Amino acid sequence: MTPHQQSKAVTGISPLGRIRPFVGKYSSRLVGGFLALLVVDLLQLGIPRLVKRAVDLLAHGTATQFALIQSALFIFLLALGIAGCRFVWRYLILGFSRLVERDLRDDFFHRLLTLDRPFFQKKPVGAIMALATNDLAAVQLAGGMGLVASVDAAIMGIAAIACMAYISPQLALIAVLPMPLLAVLTRVLSARLHRRFLKVQEQFSRLTEFARSTITSIRLLKAYTQEAPQAESFSRLGRQYQKDNIRLARVHGTLFPISGLVGNTSLMLVIFFGGRLVISGAITVGDFVAFISYLYMLTWPMMAVGWVTNLFQRGVTSLGRIGEVMDAKPTLKDPAQPVSFPAGQTEISLRNLHFQYEGQDQPALAEVNCVIRGGEIVGLVGRSGSGKSTLCHLLARQYPVKDGAIFLNGVDINRLPLVAVRERVAYVPQDVLLFSDTVAANIAFGNPAASQEQIEEAARICRIHEEILGFSEGYQTRIGERGVKLSGGQRQRIALARAILLDRPMLIIDDSLSAVDLETEQKIISGLATYLPGRTCLIVSHRIAPLRDAARIMVLEEGRLLAQGNHAELLATNTFYRNMYHQQQMRRHQGKEL
Repeated sequence: MTPHQQSKAVTGISPLGRIRPFVGKYSSRLVGGFLALLVVDLLQLGIPRLVKRAVDLLAHGTATQFALIQSALFIFLLALGIAGCRFVWRYLILGFSRLVERDLRDDFFHRLLTLDRPFFQKKPVGAIMALATNDLAAVQLAGGMGLVASVDAAIMGIAAIACMAYISPQLALIAVLPMPLLAVLTRVLSARLHRRFLKVQEQFSRLTEFARSTITSIRLLKAYTQEAPQAESFSRLGRQYQKDNIRLARVHGTLFPISGLVGNTSLMLVIFFGGRLVISGAITVGDFVAFISYLYMLTWPMMAVGWVTNLFQRGVTSLGRIGEVMDAKPTLKDPAQPVSFPAGQTEISLRNLHFQYEGQDQPALAEVNCVIRGGEIVGLVGRSGSGKSTLCHLLARQYPVKDGAIFLNGVDINRLPLVAVRERVAYVPQDVLLFSDTVAANIAFGNPAASQEQIEEAARICRIHEEILGFSEGYQTRIGERGVKLSGGQRQRIALARAILLDRPMLIIDDSLSAVDLETEQKIISGLATYLPGRTCLIVSHRIAPLRDAARIMVLEEGRLLAQGNHAELLATNTFYRNMYHQQQMRRHQGKEL
């Protein structure tokens, strides 16, 4: 079972079922477009009748200049009507495909915003970008020209056969004899088209992700002189993408020649048997010319079979791929019967907290019990991988936890609405993210209504104000993609200022000052004293010295809470903490001596 079939089995929504709501939404546009398309086809059917009349008049020697001018004028008027109605259906139906593309892209993006961290850990950014570009373009083509061509081919094919049968049922039957071959071939090749186009899209996703990761890590690549190997890897992916496209083109290319062969075979049969009917007097020369014209009209539907099949298979395949994201469910959900967030300073209570990442053998946190009182400043230390960041992620509601593990003001966190928890937490993650915008816009990201004075005050608390003033345009300086123009310490302090400007009851700093020197980190934490009264604060740091003045320090080791207390208490009672502190002090003094 393919991923798309599995998705359908789970959700009950077929790929085509995803665009059904849009068909209803824009039904008037579709109806108008198809009516215009029907008029075009009917007007086209009238032209061979006019040609037949003129040819018969010429063949019988009864043609007059007036009669020929009259036929030519009617053909010109029909052509004008065809041109006008063709513009209408293109505007309405191709516009429909663009509206569907827009709405589907909006739905896709909105769905992405509802998904949480576990989903994005499984789905590469490049793959998501490919869905939002290449796959949506395939859906738009199928819903635009694919839809038009299929309906037009059906109407034109049925009408042409009917007109041919009106002239000569016997000859019409002969003309359609080769067509079952095309139907069988299309059915066989359409399944191959689906499989091969799926491979093409998946390879495009890998190519896009590789390009994205290369661009975002360009400085590292240059530092390690990996330009040539990276270029070769990209070229290898490109060659595979090209091979997959050629394999797809072989199937697609088979349909067009076969369609043309079937059409020309019908033409051969009509010329032979139709010519005999003309000779026998069963039909007139004008009938024969009109029949050939209708056969040419029938050739387009036969040729369109291959093209439409290709477009629809691409569209259906892409809809299935998009459906994998649309069907994804967030692991974090609001409770069925949420309760209001309790008033008062935010107290955090951890009760036998246990958490294990999917696919990991060992828990990241195990049997953690502690209480962080409202308004308390607590430090969190431990070796890398001890579970510090995991605890921050859980408190910021980025991963689900079992009932009865985390309580805020005495209420189980799983009974509180997600937004109610998140809007009370100002979280500064370890991996700082800045946008390609001005310094001021980055600081005010979570509070766009903040005044310039408020932005500058937040920057002062984080000891970054003076440095910002030294930039070429001060707070209006654009910092480049992901803050590429800034040092690591500057990026971290701007991110911290952004969190402070949120003015929320809880502040979580997840080792977000690791790139600044020890003295600056101590000044920043001391400067937070003016901001933190009344707020609950958890500060993670791999350095102990800046946390010496914290009300309490918690020590994590291998996911377990090893000890907690103030700095003096831990130095006196905990060997692990004491050794870690002395080692850091020793490295610090050795660095000064050097």
